[in-house]
Amino acid sequence: MRGTFRPYRADGHSNRNVENSVKNISLKKGLLATLAAGASLTLLAGCAGAAGDGADETVKIGVVGASDPYWAEYTEAAAAEGIEVEIVDFAEYNQPNPALSNGDIDMNQFQHLVYLADYNVASGEDLTPIGATAIYPLGLYSSKVTDVDELKKGDTVAVPNDASNLARALLVLQSADLVTLKDGGSIFSTLDDVDTAKSTVEVTALEPSLTATSLPDVAAAIINNDFVEKAGLSFDDALVKDDAADETALPYVNVFAVRAEDADNETYATLIDIYQTTTAVTDGVMEVSGDSAVLATTPAADLQAALATVEEDTAAQK
Repeated sequence: MRGTFRPYRADGHSNRNVENSVKNISLKKGLLATLAAGASLTLLAGCAGAAGDGADETVKIGVVGASDPYWAEYTEAAAAEGIEVEIVDFAEYNQPNPALSNGDIDMNQFQHLVYLADYNVASGEDLTPIGATAIYPLGLYSSKVTDVDELKKGDTVAVPNDASNLARALLVLQSADLVTLKDGGSIFSTLDDVDTAKSTVEVTALEPSLTATSLPDVAAAIINNDFVEKAGLSFDDALVKDDAADETALPYVNVFAVRAEDADNETYATLIDIYQTTTAVTDGVMEVSGDSAVLATTPAADLQAALATVEEDTAAQK
């Protein structure tokens, strides 16, 4: 559906004081997802002995972007509460969920609800969100033009090829009048839904980490937040992006996910609280996002209700 998000130009302002705990959720089709794999990087923080389940064990959390400074702040804050945390880094979005399902890690934090729903439906797993982190806008970047109006008929734009982010990227492009999607578009839109005759640009889908490196070869690219600064770009460089402060963006809130049997783990709940209430962590998240993130503290029950709705819609499309 057109207008699920209200995109705005790079000089627009997102409301960082938006009410992040969204209740009475009403989800519409026209929403989307993302994310990650490989290599282990360990950030350890002192002491064990937290109260609750698994108190004497190290909690392994899979992320994409373990080098972000706020993870070091997070492990230190967890250690101060008696919880030893190991941050396990993945380079690709398609590996943290299988690693969690297989028991290689205890939690992960890299994806939004749409991505998680797609994984659960496709794999038959039941990974569960237990805490929110932030909503990140998805932006269009270019090394060739400085305004979206400079893009011409026939120009090529690269988008992420994972199902959830692909659809979200197409909705961003449609909102910028660069493409027209058949039936208005939805969180399930694919390249086949692009009405090429009515669209200005041509769209090509690439592995998410490659859209940024493709900039020399394309007119513009939709780039996931994890890869923007790694490509030497600033979040302020975005030609257009969706509005993370819009209430309808809830399905794109990034979450901590666990196996369903761990949904009530007391230690994990404490780790969510540490992430959401430690100033050094939340300030670090905002800094890394170029102040574009909208921090979220949506209750676990609301996240799980939203996930169930998106999963139902996703399954209906299979």
